[in-house]
Amino acid sequence: MTILLLLAANAGLRIDDSWFRVDLLFFHRRLRCLLLVDLKVGKFGYADAGQMNMYLNYAKEHWTMPGENPPVGLVLCAGKGAGEAHYALTGLPNTIMASEYKVQLPDEKLLTDELIRSQTMLETQLTRGGSLTTEKN
Repeated sequence: MTILLLLAANAGLRIDDSWFRVDLLFFHRRLRCLLLVDLKVGKFGYADAGQMNMYLNYAKEHWTMPGENPPVGLVLCAGKGAGEAHYALTGLPNTIMASEYKVQLPDEKLLTDELIRSQTMLETQLTRGGSLTTEKN
């Protein structure tokens, strides 16, 4: 059974006059919450924590449906920045569910396979003239 359902790639959100994009938007069936994934080519930095916190607050207010748990953010980085991550994430209210999510997080291979499958599906959709945008609020 599929645990993660891909809802959108590059999900757009508008705050004031600025547009932002969440790289991947999933729904985690077991946790009954949105999972926002931000893909980074470098190491994790404090700005990534602030950006994800903003995305989570927006998703909680505009995308979460009644009966769902608050959204969870996952920043996947190519490099490590453990010290910066520790200080950037400590005390943020949106990290509360992160510890619960880690217990339910699929193993690395399953997550990688799902990301590759989603990427292939999205590339196929684009080559057929499809769109990756989501409904804008």
